[in-house]
Amino acid sequence: MTDRDLYDVLGVDRSVDEKALKAAYRKLAMQFHPDRNPDDPEAEARFKEVNVAYEALKDPQKRAAYDRFGHEAFQNGGPGGGFNGDFGASMADIFDDLFGDFMGGAGRRGGRQNARRGADLRYNMEIALEEAFVGKTAEIRVPTTITCETCEGSGAKPGTGATTCMGCGGAGRVRASQGFFAIERTCPQCGGSGSIIEDPCGDCGGSGRVMRERTLSINIPPGVEDGTRIRLSGEGEAGLRGAQAGDLYIFLSVRPHEIFQRDGADLFCRVPIGFTTAALGGEFEVPTVDGGKTRVKVPAGTQTGKQFRLRGKGMPVLRARQSGDLYVQTIVETPVNLNRRQRQLLEEFDAVTSDDNTPNATGFFTRVKDFFKTADGE
Repeated sequence: MTDRDLYDVLGVDRSVDEKALKAAYRKLAMQFHPDRNPDDPEAEARFKEVNVAYEALKDPQKRAAYDRFGHEAFQNGGPGGGFNGDFGASMADIFDDLFGDFMGGAGRRGGRQNARRGADLRYNMEIALEEAFVGKTAEIRVPTTITCETCEGSGAKPGTGATTCMGCGGAGRVRASQGFFAIERTCPQCGGSGSIIEDPCGDCGGSGRVMRERTLSINIPPGVEDGTRIRLSGEGEAGLRGAQAGDLYIFLSVRPHEIFQRDGADLFCRVPIGFTTAALGGEFEVPTVDGGKTRVKVPAGTQTGKQFRLRGKGMPVLRARQSGDLYVQTIVETPVNLNRRQRQLLEEFDAVTSDDNTPNATGFFTRVKDFFKTADGE
């Protein structure tokens, strides 16, 4: 835990709301991230300090205790009944003491175990469409807490160990009678752990875990879509004093492509073609997402919006052998910047054009003419 005021570390006032607190943290985490400041130990230290401060203040219970007791709220023997390194669990037990016996003891004790488990982590990763097509193996750097190597997660100084709490006999909870009710509550001496660490580890302060940045290898399978979530079990934060670690969730976003638009496993692209090609017929080449090319034949009289389906040229279906299709939509381009000769040829063409050459336009204006006749009462 840093010795500086946690609000000063994040550069915010004590009255800051949750949204502004998160925004300040993200800004500083991005500024001091080791990837942006290689070989800069001061930036790395600030990055860890910012993470520690945010972890303490983002939890309303931890923040309330810090506002009241300061850094002592996170230290052994500090005010508030001896949190003993497991602050989040102890605060949760305060609510258990008040409401637990009315809501059911089994559920309360189950929540106590979950509170000691390491927190889950989220990592956002952006990949290109081509990477989503073939899949990839990527390395990521994740700041997290890991089991303290010095004490092997026990929280006790090497050569020493935890002793059974005399207040609860190792149960972690004590009973007290209040009027007609017998209320079970967290042991105030050990904070619910059932043991007391009299000589805590100097590296982790008795929590059994330390802050580190880990490098992990992530396997991204072919066919992942925007929003795909990959779960890495046990790769989240280490639990307190050897408890179960949390999980790491990788959230993928696929970067927009300059040519293709995606809908599930299908790809779409719009291709402009000249009006002579559309009128006379022809062919053109289109790229495919695998880096290749394919030819599309255009029949005579092709109109804007005509769609051609190329089977199997789309994206692979995640964890399946099927592939989507590529849909190519034509856009007939009207020529611009005509020279004198081109204009003359078009005028000659227009002079010999009949209604049979433009059936859609002819039909539309016929309907318009009939509409006006009806409106005039003819």
